[in-house]
Amino acid sequence: MFRGFSKISIDSKGRLAIPSRYRALISDQALNNLVITLNPLDRSLWLYPLPEWELIEEKLAALSDFDKQSRRTKQMMRGYANDCQLDNQGRILIPKELRGYAEIKRQAVILGQGNKFEIWNETSWEKQRDDWLESIGNESTSSSDSLGSLSL
Repeated sequence: MFRGFSKISIDSKGRLAIPSRYRALISDQALNNLVITLNPLDRSLWLYPLPEWELIEEKLAALSDFDKQSRRTKQMMRGYANDCQLDNQGRILIPKELRGYAEIKRQAVILGQGNKFEIWNETSWEKQRDDWLESIGNESTSSSDSLGSLSL
């Protein structure tokens, strides 16, 4: 289970060091094998341990190619999926195309999201986070109906 927030640097080759607190879990769960792809909902990336990605692939395969939204989601997530592996220093290489999509240059943030990580350009994350926080209470109730039973 991945949770938490970390600011990270991207080196000149496009490598990101996974925070050390997650490395043993990744090694145990996935033998250091990961899959990185774009997030079709936001300008960020999703990073999955390989076994979690395989579950996502099964769910994607079950979606209809005759439904436009389903087809686009499959095209984006599968089409941009890249296998990667933690190196001896706990780094992964983020492909240039994915760095461009998420506008990741030197500074990024990584957010644990349970079965995966989200990777954001640091400035984009801060703006998006602040926009979301400002909009709380301004959105229609229909968009938050799924949260009605959530007790925090």
